[in-house]
Formats: sequence, C-alpha cells, structure tokens
Amino acid sequence: MIVAGSAFAAPITIKFSHVVAENTPKGQAANKFKDLVAERLEGKVVVEVFPNSQLFGDNKVLEAMLLGDVQMGAPSLSKFSRYTKKLQLYDLPFLFKDMTAVDKFQQSQEGQELLTSLEKKGLVGLGYLHNGMKQLSASKILKVPADADGLKFRIMSSEVLEAQFHAVGANPLKKPFSEVFTLLQTRAIDGQENTWSNIYSKKFFEVQPYITESNHGLLDYMVVTSKEFWYGLPEDIRAEVKTALDEAIAFGNEVAAKKDDEDKQKIIDSKRTEIITLNDAERAQWVEVMKPVWKQFEDEIGKDLIDAAYASNQ
Repeated sequence: MIVAGSAFAAPITIKFSHVVAENTPKGQAANKFKDLVAERLEGKVVVEVFPNSQLFGDNKVLEAMLLGDVQMGAPSLSKFSRYTKKLQLYDLPFLFKDMTAVDKFQQSQEGQELLTSLEKKGLVGLGYLHNGMKQLSASKILKVPADADGLKFRIMSSEVLEAQFHAVGANPLKKPFSEVFTLLQTRAIDGQENTWSNIYSKKFFEVQPYITESNHGLLDYMVVTSKEFWYGLPEDIRAEVKTALDEAIAFGNEVAAKKDDEDKQKIIDSKRTEIITLNDAERAQWVEVMKPVWKQFEDEIGKDLIDAAYASNQ
C-alpha cells in the first residue's frame, strides 16, 4: 500500500459495501462516514459506498473482504457464526429487554472484546450499528407460543434462530431478505421476524394481517474490516478513520432509534395490519418456552458471556 504522505501518493480507497437502501440507518451511517472522511482526510482517504448489495450480499462480503475486494461492510451479527460462535449471543431470544440494555452490554468490556473475536480469522470488528428489537408478524394472531405451532417463519441463516422457532413448534426456513415480501404475499411462508423499520420499508405489513409486539430478539450489525487492511494503514490515518467511523455509528444509531418509533407509528396509521400487544402473562409464556435455547448454545457461546449480557438489563 502507498503511504499517504509522500508528495504524489494516491489516496487510499475504502470500499464500503452494504445490502440496504441509503435511507436506512445503516445507509445513512455509511454516507455520514464517507462525508466525515472527505472532510477530514481530503486527498488521503476516499470512501466509496455501495448500497443495496451492488457489490456483494451479506453472505459474500466477508470472503470478499479477506480477498481485498472490499474494505468495509456491516453484515448482521447472525452472519458471523462461521467465523466465531461467540457472536451467536446476539441471536438468543429474550436476552435483552430493550436497546438501552443492548448499548450497555456492547460498550462493556465483554461487548468490546467480541469485536476482536474475529481477528484469528483475519477480520476486525470496528463497532456496532443498531437496527432495533425484533417483532413477530404472521398470517394469524400470535398471543401465546402455541399459536405459532406448525407455522412457517422465514429466518436469517442462524442455528440459534432455527432453535428459537423449533421451541414454539414452528418451521423455520432460511431465505434471503430480498425474497421475504414475495414469500409472504404468495403465502409460501406464514410469518417472519423483523424490526419495525424493516417491516415498514420492505412493506411486510401490507401482506401480514398481524404483528405481535414481542421485542423478543435483536437485529444489529457489526462494522467490520480486514486485519490486513486495517493494520496496513498508517497509524495517524487509522486513528482519524476510526474517529470518523465512531461518529458515523453514533449518528446511525440515533437515526435507528428515531426511525423505529416513526415506522411503527406509520404501520399503525396505515390500518393495514393489527398490532397485538402481549400482557405480562402471555409474554412470560414466550420467554419460558424459548429460554432453553440459551442452555442449548451455552457451550458454544460461553455461560459467562450470556450472564454478562443478561446482567446489562439491570
């Protein structure tokens, strides 16, 4: 790599690939990062953002990064299980009660150490980007776990999410995010789990008569780069890039929180779907049925890590 500092050095290019639209929290964070770098490292570093899977989908981006075809991405945390089993923590059902608890854990020593858990595989985690808590949508009313029995739910590729739906007697199907609307519309599947902003932006609420406000899981992303690229940057430039990224992530997370509330309200206002609110007794049933999933993955994730994450609810 050319060291930016010699009189005629070409700027370092950072290709940032992601799978969502530019108006999403992740899309806005990526663009903010691009702008901050342009402002502070003009002539030294250039960030090029490729939204909507233009370069790579989430399943290919990590391989592409290790090959040097792209320098940054922000896949969902579920996509990292091939590289480390510890990050399966974030897929455990009912682990975090709200985003405040998520933040508290992610900023803790254990949460920060998870960012470096990929280094043996040549990847470096640079920060967490939020989307929000997940809700359950379906073709029928889901109030208690028995209501999900026999239904087909789309899931991301994750063994934990598979176990979560098996726990309630449902049939989980691993399908790409881009196919979910059509699968719901044609009734090839009965339901799915997602955040308010994804349910709204992808119009799932238009083809799902019921959404249960379960807040049962988390959908977050990790901004990641390759070890080779990151530690190959001159130290002063690496520090500036990291500062810009931290600011962009904080900005994206504010957008995510606001958007979650706004998009939930837009779904309510549309009157296209009925939102089901669980009472404490109903919610407790879901927690009880899904809780054994923690035990199932305890050895892979680590009991200490699960305990530390759960303690962040206090």
